[in-house]
Amino acid sequence: MNPFLRRATEYLRDTASFLQITSPEPLNSFIAGHKRVHDLLDVPVRIIGSPGTGKTMMASLVEFRLVEAILMDQTTSGNRALAAALTNAQFADGDRPKVAAIRIPMESEYREFWELPYDPAVKTKLMLALIQARAVLGLFRTLTANRYRDLEDITVLTRQEAEAQVVQIGGRDSTAMRDRARQVEQLVYAIGASLVPPPLSEIPAEVQAPYQPFEAIRELEIDWKGERLRLRPLVILDDAHSLHPDQYAALLRALARREIRIGRWMMMRMDALSPSAVFRSVDEDALPGLKHDRDYIDIVMESSANRGGDRRQFRKMATDMANRYLQLVDPLRERGHQNFRGLLSTQPPSLPKGRHAELVQLLDRDQRKLSISSNRRDRLGEIVARYAKGTRSVDWNDDIELAMTRVLMHRYAGRVQGQTMSLFDDPEPAAPVKAKAQIVDAARIHLHHLFDRPLHFGLDDLCDASGDNAELFLQLAGSLVSRMETKVIRGQDATLAPPQQQEVLENRATEIIERWSFPYARKVLALTDALAKQCVENAMLPNAPLGGGANSIGILETEMQDLLRSEGELPMVLKYAIAYGAVSAVRDYGQGGKEWCLLELGGPLCIKYGLDLSRGNFLERKVSDLADIILEVE
Repeated sequence: MNPFLRRATEYLRDTASFLQITSPEPLNSFIAGHKRVHDLLDVPVRIIGSPGTGKTMMASLVEFRLVEAILMDQTTSGNRALAAALTNAQFADGDRPKVAAIRIPMESEYREFWELPYDPAVKTKLMLALIQARAVLGLFRTLTANRYRDLEDITVLTRQEAEAQVVQIGGRDSTAMRDRARQVEQLVYAIGASLVPPPLSEIPAEVQAPYQPFEAIRELEIDWKGERLRLRPLVILDDAHSLHPDQYAALLRALARREIRIGRWMMMRMDALSPSAVFRSVDEDALPGLKHDRDYIDIVMESSANRGGDRRQFRKMATDMANRYLQLVDPLRERGHQNFRGLLSTQPPSLPKGRHAELVQLLDRDQRKLSISSNRRDRLGEIVARYAKGTRSVDWNDDIELAMTRVLMHRYAGRVQGQTMSLFDDPEPAAPVKAKAQIVDAARIHLHHLFDRPLHFGLDDLCDASGDNAELFLQLAGSLVSRMETKVIRGQDATLAPPQQQEVLENRATEIIERWSFPYARKVLALTDALAKQCVENAMLPNAPLGGGANSIGILETEMQDLLRSEGELPMVLKYAIAYGAVSAVRDYGQGGKEWCLLELGGPLCIKYGLDLSRGNFLERKVSDLADIILEVE
């Protein structure tokens, strides 16, 4: 099976295979690079991202059993890179661990506690008891998983002021503490999983008794290469969005208690948040009384204000991932292919002779229509030729030059419109016509839509189309790898030419969009379809007012703030569009002396509709324009 099309979690049972495909870049980007990296074990941390952004992979990587395996064997370059990332993220110090982390999947059984016929306080207590019992068992299990130590070698250090809690969790002896955790887990699980929940009066006394290891445990002490080493415990609750909203709120409040010394992270999807939180409104707090950056920290695994830097960052991470996965593709590895970038050709595609002739004819027609003299057209061509001598664009050939000349002809005609024409020479525009990078983007877009010239090809375009989403990148890359494998099996060169890349990516992007099945998916599809078509219409204007054209919609910040405070369907539609990667939101984008909220179309939409992947160009719209589109959907 194509490894690019498998989820990383399928490799979790095999440590060697998992480490082989795991990139250190998410840990460097989102944890080590966080401005409060030294505080991430002191308060609750919500790690938020769309499906496929790598939350579970990152949570699995920092589990102690894997950290120990990495630090104990740094003979490979991959493990050395992972060890360096762990050190940067404060999980290790060179070859010594600093944190004992355990990941607890928040499966459906936790939510089932909310269906029990008890008061909310009782249901919350049962859920917390099960989570804490499994956390204790998980910590002991991960510390002994690699068989470097036994349970008896683990010392639990508790808070001095938590004597009562220490007694209830079994004391400080690790064996007694494990046995007490097993007892609580079995009894609480039996209540939640029973066909007929017992009356409250029949709940065992062992469950009704206090059980709060999170408030009692401070550190863990273990043997490490002949010395005693202290570790900070960290409990990672994966997929916390699976909980009932009220249940999640109760859990977050419980984890925000200041007495807790155990680190606690919650991995969750965006769709568990309110529309305002998804849009990252600065005044949006998780719950009343809990202040952002004081009582909890959010890490969003998506683009931030430094959007150019994030693209470079994601390109680096995706390239590393692709090269690691490529080693698992037998037909390509056996033929010595180790560099994924080299398999995606960026050789500028040339139009066939017939289509090139059509392009020349198009310029001739436009010249006559715009009443541009041959002398003026030659001068505009010289402007493009001078630009060509200094450009660093890798996508450049005669077709691009002709398409750029056409754009400059239309810009020139617009600037001299209304001026008196001379018999001897064309009038000079007040603002000179110039060739620049945005005209190159416009030329590529026009050639794509008018003459089917490939637009999206090369590893950088593939990364940018993935929108900082690792799983989406692997889905798109996996389709390209499947085509490579087919070519190799047929005895052909594995490298994909731009037309082949464009075809594969368009088919895969369309398939991804057609498979949207999240809440409000039908209305998200209608909204993005309408917005994408408006962007295409703008991009195809012959004078290219926005260069390569828009791929975003801009709403005034004041309008967007009013919308997010309102009740209605549109905020929910936009929330799920962002949560599942159909669009992304950029707040407080300054342009023209105004503040805008940009709604950028996702990479699959840009590929399907043939839009430029550059950022910043947008069409000005109002909230009412979006509402009108939604209303048209039955």
